[in-house]
Amino acid sequence: MRIWIGPLLLTALALALSGCERSMRDMYDQPRGKAHGSSALFSDGAVSRTPPAGTVIHARGARAGSSSGRLGADATARRVRDEAARTQPYPLDMQLLKRGQERFSIYCLPCHSAAGDGDGRVVRRGFPSPPSYHSDRLRQATDRYVYDVISRGYGVMPSYADRIDPADRWAIVAYVRALQLSRHARMDRLPRDIAEKAREALPARPAMPEQAP
Repeated sequence: MRIWIGPLLLTALALALSGCERSMRDMYDQPRGKAHGSSALFSDGAVSRTPPAGTVIHARGARAGSSSGRLGADATARRVRDEAARTQPYPLDMQLLKRGQERFSIYCLPCHSAAGDGDGRVVRRGFPSPPSYHSDRLRQATDRYVYDVISRGYGVMPSYADRIDPADRWAIVAYVRALQLSRHARMDRLPRDIAEKAREALPARPAMPEQAP
């Protein structure tokens, strides 16, 4: 009989413990209000609250543009095109660059810095430094690579797909290219007036010593 006591006790213990998984509720069940429902917690009796002044709206998936979820065929087609494009699908104009600069300043500048050197304010406070946009590797990277890093993240950088709309990701790509070009543009390809200003800003080269005959 003693031979069976041990296995029986272990079996009974296993059966008893199997029912303890949710003995501590740990927020499995909690009171909550449903959207557009009623609540005695607030003076107006409504669950849904008005966003505080200054709330910044950001993209949140395919339905972010409409509370009903009906974006329309054109918007859906644009999103599909943007996410499938291998190269920049938008014309490179000032409007695109300004939009890219605005989005870059919100989402990228804190780590990558305004110049794209990778020494933003967050990095100065101890966060790992991202690579400089001006490195040869990133200057030679494709537009799609930059887009995919924004979409999926890389290293300690998280994905920004839930915050940056596909069209805005391409705008950021265009602005990153402008930052890179600002340090690696060929003088003979610049407009004449800009080239003249660039030459004036460059430090004067020291005169070469004359060689003895």
